[in-house]
Amino acid sequence: MIDQIRPADVADWFAQNPRATPVVLDVREPWELQTASIQPKGFTLATIPMNEIPARISELNADQRIACLCHHGARSLRVAAFLVQNGFTEVANIAGGIDAWAGHDPSIPRY
Repeated sequence: MIDQIRPADVADWFAQNPRATPVVLDVREPWELQTASIQPKGFTLATIPMNEIPARISELNADQRIACLCHHGARSLRVAAFLVQNGFTEVANIAGGIDAWAGHDPSIPRY
């Protein structure tokens, strides 16, 4: 099962395993990243568009805790499931995506 976490709970989810390097994997397209992005605070931000994940999966470490992010949470859930199918065990989906994060952090524009 893939954890569904709210943006406000990302830090708590990462803290559940302090040995694993925390990563937010943003799977949105480059134009979306230019429109609205998060600033890494206590985690590493990796940006790989969803359709590039299979070819670039080697850029990710299966020992890291990875929370997947997209616009509303659907693409990131698919990527999270793909990662789990490929041996990643510390994976979550950020429910509501960057749109929900913008509701939590008003410095992030909504689109």
